[in-house]
Amino acid sequence: MAISHILLAFLLALPLLLTFLAARSSKKRPVYNGPTIYPIVGNIFEFFINRRRFLEWATDAASRIPSNTFRIQRPGVSGFYTCNPANVEHILRTHFDNYPKGQRFTYLLHDFLGRGIFNVDGELWKMQRKAASYEFKTNSLRNFVVETVQWEIRNRLMPLLCNAAQIGDCIDLQNVFHGFAFDNICRVAFGVDPLHLRPSLSLAQAFDDATHISSGRFFYTLPHLWKLERFFNVGSEKRLREAILVVDEFVMGIIRSRRSEEEEGRVREDLLSRFMAAVMANPELVIAGCDGEGTMADKTDVFLRDMVVSFIMAGRDTTSTALTWFFWLLSSRPSVEEAIRLEISQVLKARKEEEEEEEEEIVLFSFEELKSMHYLQAALSESMRLCPPVPVDTKIAASDDVLPDGNVVRKGCFVSYGIYSMGRMESIWGSDCLEFKPERWLRNGEFVGENPYRYPVFQAGPRICLGKEMSFIQMKSIAASIIHRFSVTVKTEYVPKYTISITLRMKGGLPVVISRR
Repeated sequence: MAISHILLAFLLALPLLLTFLAARSSKKRPVYNGPTIYPIVGNIFEFFINRRRFLEWATDAASRIPSNTFRIQRPGVSGFYTCNPANVEHILRTHFDNYPKGQRFTYLLHDFLGRGIFNVDGELWKMQRKAASYEFKTNSLRNFVVETVQWEIRNRLMPLLCNAAQIGDCIDLQNVFHGFAFDNICRVAFGVDPLHLRPSLSLAQAFDDATHISSGRFFYTLPHLWKLERFFNVGSEKRLREAILVVDEFVMGIIRSRRSEEEEGRVREDLLSRFMAAVMANPELVIAGCDGEGTMADKTDVFLRDMVVSFIMAGRDTTSTALTWFFWLLSSRPSVEEAIRLEISQVLKARKEEEEEEEEEIVLFSFEELKSMHYLQAALSESMRLCPPVPVDTKIAASDDVLPDGNVVRKGCFVSYGIYSMGRMESIWGSDCLEFKPERWLRNGEFVGENPYRYPVFQAGPRICLGKEMSFIQMKSIAASIIHRFSVTVKTEYVPKYTISITLRMKGGLPVVISRR
């Protein structure tokens, strides 16, 4: 009993002791307006309280500090969260080699992403980047992307929305966009058609669970608790293992099918074929760091699996997430929607004058027509400023360093740059930073891009997104086709929440009612 009383007294006195020590030590340091860092525990209490609203908390904290950078520290984890463009350029370009993904990042996501391009550094990353870069730079891929997107819109998306309009039921637009994007990336990159817009959603749920649970490991208040769940195969880690099995069955099926085609002498020119060729040319990279035992063929297939999963995740989650938030923001700004409709009508008017043909029921757009839609590109870019598909990215310092704002980064510390938060910084975007205002991207009616270190939605530097053009082709095609033909009504005053994940998914989706114009 005496011991319990002593323990209770200690626990009650601990906050007072930590506050005293923090106040005493703060006299020796410059004024710091970020989250309070207590001895031993860091800012674990504030982190725990705000773990469900991390982005708002981090944005508010960064905005209170002149450098827009603050420390995050809790047992086992130490680093910085920055919204400073100079810091972002420092870690993504000028000191790129000193800021890899790092062991912690790759370890936490390894079960799902393995050694795919988004989860590796060094030679493994260079090899995958080179193979993908060649494919993404070809005009043939761009043309194929346009054709594939048009086919998906005509044969799957539009019939689905027409049916929804006829029935009048509420549908989840986020699920629709996820299905479309999944079909599209599978067809473009790997030459397979998963028929994902049809009723079977187990694969979609598996990808969702694997992405959400893997990224959730970053937000454990005590960083190693998830390991206990994995060890005992319980809770979210059990669901993660089950989800990965579903994903692996699908992806390994793609790889086995492609091997059979090659054995029969049928050769394709797509991303998967280039990956397979790159692996054959670099067998030492497959062996290096490969998990477990197995034949060379087994290791090669696992390596290819990691590549495929990474590109499916990127192609599926980013564009669909961006479109979901775009249509939600659009629902509150009818003037923006009307400006987009006017731009589309001008494009169709020019087409009609040139071709002298009647407008079809389902309107599709060529690459040149999409390229001419400057206001639509501005609206999409503005939407991603406020609601970026990937809200935060993190690097690890390979050696001691000093950021441009003066913060000292020790070896092994992380530096996260807040893409979501940067879009809401008055110091970057001005006093109207919280307004959805596409006009900020236009000069004399033409779209003008922003410095990527102020707007790192597509990353920047050597790791800049290879699929940026492909993403805009897909987003503009879908948005233009839907806005021209349908009215999308979001529930009045519906304010969605986000899920803590790699991507900024809407929690519960986006319920809308579709009606024909």
